[in-house]
Amino acid sequence: MRGLFCSIAICLAGAGSPAQAGAQTVSARPPQATTAVTVASPVPATAGAVVPLSALLQEAARNNPDILAAARMWQATTRVAPQVSSLPDPQVVFQQLDVGSPRPFAGFTNSDFAYVGLGVSQDVPFPGTLALRGQAAERASDASRRQVDAVRRQVQADIRDAYARLGRVQESLAILTRDAPLLAEIEQIAEARYRVGRGSEQAVLEAQLQQTRLQRDVALRQQDRDLIEARLKQLVGRAQESPDVVAAAPVETPLPPDPERLLQRVETGNPSVLGRRDLVREAEANVALAHKAFDPDFTVQFMWQHTAEPFRDMYMFTVGARIPLYWRHRQVPGLAEATDRLAGVREEYTADIQAAQAQLRDQLSRAETAGRLLTIDRDGLIPQARAAFQAGLAAYQSGRLDFNAVLRSFLDVLALEDSYWQTLADHEAAVARIEQLTGVPLP
Repeated sequence: MRGLFCSIAICLAGAGSPAQAGAQTVSARPPQATTAVTVASPVPATAGAVVPLSALLQEAARNNPDILAAARMWQATTRVAPQVSSLPDPQVVFQQLDVGSPRPFAGFTNSDFAYVGLGVSQDVPFPGTLALRGQAAERASDASRRQVDAVRRQVQADIRDAYARLGRVQESLAILTRDAPLLAEIEQIAEARYRVGRGSEQAVLEAQLQQTRLQRDVALRQQDRDLIEARLKQLVGRAQESPDVVAAAPVETPLPPDPERLLQRVETGNPSVLGRRDLVREAEANVALAHKAFDPDFTVQFMWQHTAEPFRDMYMFTVGARIPLYWRHRQVPGLAEATDRLAGVREEYTADIQAAQAQLRDQLSRAETAGRLLTIDRDGLIPQARAAFQAGLAAYQSGRLDFNAVLRSFLDVLALEDSYWQTLADHEAAVARIEQLTGVPLP
């Protein structure tokens, strides 16, 4: 079992102190990525050049299918306003009147009343109707444009989240592979003590058991890494067979001095909220259109008629109007429908603001709590755990401490370092959601 690890220590019979070797492995700094040591796999924890987060965000803006689809849908809605704000197509009319014969154009020889006519008619909505239709379509297009922003920010937040978690998994793999030789050293000490009758076989077997568990943890972290890489490739629009993504180690993003002021930015920076506001404006235009439905629309027609010689040609100009005679059954219910829809959209707008602010407060709480935990881990728990382990390792070597105590100290260091990176990834995920909800980029 010991052969699976590259030991950095020497046994009790060799030169040097295991406590000193342990001190070289466990430093007093927060966990940092180091050169990977092979553990149950020839593949290092982090391989390849680091891909900057900014490069992935730019790639997603160009290639993410959800962003591209939303942009296409918005482009389609920009074509609506010119259509609905234009006059209806005119109608061309040809007339021919015969008297005494069904043969076309035979009327001139049979009767002086026969004629051929050519005319054109145009429907004209009541003044202001077309402008309101165009305004309603523009507001709907604005809401669609906000949806593009919402999709883009959602994708960016997902990429930031996945990137931070990928960095966390890579750092966790680095910790496991870095500390594997230290666990092998503990096993060597236990075995050496067992050979000279100062230790137990159970301690040796327990150390070997922890090594096997370490291999299992490495395999699970590698699985997590592969899953997150697959998710990142999907978000940026890459093929899954493309080269692996290597993330930089997560770095804590500071929150603004007064994070509560970010709540005010929800109404002005959240694209989903702004899109709902545009839908309110569209509904207001539809209510104005419903009022216009009580006004008459017009039809203008011009007709030219040619009769037999020696009669002169005739010209006829006609103006017609559509009278809303059944307004109780059509216009009144239509206005009530538009008014109810406007009230509903306004309530949805208010609900969206409140929901976004609640989500923002939740993410702010998560980020602030994670920031406090990072300070505690970085400045307190991790250095204390490392110091306790180094002291315990020296005491175990001299026989003043039992095996279980030193093993617990080692596992505490391992768990605290892993927890540190997990907390940092959670912090950066919360920051990404804060930026998504407010539109405020944090430094």
